[in-house]
Amino acid sequence: MSKLKWDQDGERLYETGVDNVVLYVKKNGAYPKGVAWNGVTGISESPSGGDSNKIYADNIEYLNLISKEEFGASITAYMSPEEFDECDGCAEVAPGVVIGQQVRAEFGLSYRTLIGNDEKDTDYGYKLHIIYGAKASPSQRDHSTVNDSPEATELSWDVTTTPAKILKHFKADGSEYKPIAHLVIDSTKTNPTKLAAILAILQGTDADPEDPQSTGTDAYLPLPDDLIDLMTVSGGQG
Repeated sequence: MSKLKWDQDGERLYETGVDNVVLYVKKNGAYPKGVAWNGVTGISESPSGGDSNKIYADNIEYLNLISKEEFGASITAYMSPEEFDECDGCAEVAPGVVIGQQVRAEFGLSYRTLIGNDEKDTDYGYKLHIIYGAKASPSQRDHSTVNDSPEATELSWDVTTTPAKILKHFKADGSEYKPIAHLVIDSTKTNPTKLAAILAILQGTDADPEDPQSTGTDAYLPLPDDLIDLMTVSGGQG
């Protein structure tokens, strides 16, 4: 037993930045091929719901019902990959000719935010974020004349999600987890070998220059159950 202490060396943590963004367009219930998304300036996570709805009876507060939580986000970037066009309601009808107002494809994302502390700065670690079942809403784009203070046009999208079910994994008491749209892996608490294996899946691999049979692998996004399998096999963090 000891008295609590604050602001100890190495314990002053913070989170910053966003990088290594990967887009996965959903096809036939899966996220088969990821592509790098360059130029992302921000991803804002905006959960909603979870509101209190109190019910009164017998002259007392009888129940406090909590509404369902939903996950949303917004993305800002200077560009988007061509693969995102169908997620943005666009279709190419001829080379270089794009039409809008089409059905918007569902997609997933993975990206990294940095964890820093007072000793190692942002080399301390990172969080790997994964979003499932996302759809982008139409967004405003402002185009201004070039002047003596030119600025690049920053694009933005609001994102809503449809949570994915967790079917094979259960809580300690045997009850089910609720469907999820957002999953986070903390590099400071996760087995490095398993984390490296997940990054190889999410970001793909290059061919081994010393192995002529090696071809590398394409990036893809595993469904939640498969991702949890990778993290929990042989004893979790073991």
